Amino acid sequence: MSSLFLYCSLFVFCSTLFHSTDGVLIRQFARSDKTENVSHLHFFFHDILSGKNPTSVRIIGPPNGSSAGFGSTMMIDNALTEEQDPKSKIIGRAQGFYSMAAQNDIALLMVMTLVFEDGTYKGSTVSILGRNPVLNDVREMPIVGGTGQFRFARGYVLAHTVWFDANTGDATVEYNVYVSQS
Repeated sequence: MSSLFLYCSLFVFCSTLFHSTDGVLIRQFARSDKTENVSHLHFFFHDILSGKNPTSVRIIGPPNGSSAGFGSTMMIDNALTEEQDPKSKIIGRAQGFYSMAAQNDIALLMVMTLVFEDGTYKGSTVSILGRNPVLNDVREMPIVGGTGQFRFARGYVLAHTVWFDANTGDATVEYNVYVSQS
């Protein structure tokens, strides 16, 4: 009787460690320590729609007759700098797109990867996918992944517009990035 109990207990234990879904073996890991490495990055994002070399270009316009811009989509390759001045040291690029995603509000869907080209995190990336209600003073967006030193990353971004030109659409946005990885 005790060997049957031991066998059943072992089977249940092993079933929780390994199980198969459509022929794919999945292994669950338990962490022995709950400490996480959290990095805080601070930089400025420069969204330039004007001039000879814009870093943000419209790839999809709003439907005819739409005054709100719903559906407009911009492809970006924006500089990330150490200081608010766009001529300060470039530490990376924000590459991806954003779209006007709300019909009755001014909110963007941000889909972008922060590509670090200099400094401690050179060669690493952080990916962001989330809603950006641009009229809010501070906006929070989620980090959904990363590569290099940010492999398995998660966290959040706080964005705050520090400069905006209503005539051109150009903007400088302060980013505080809080990223943790296993």
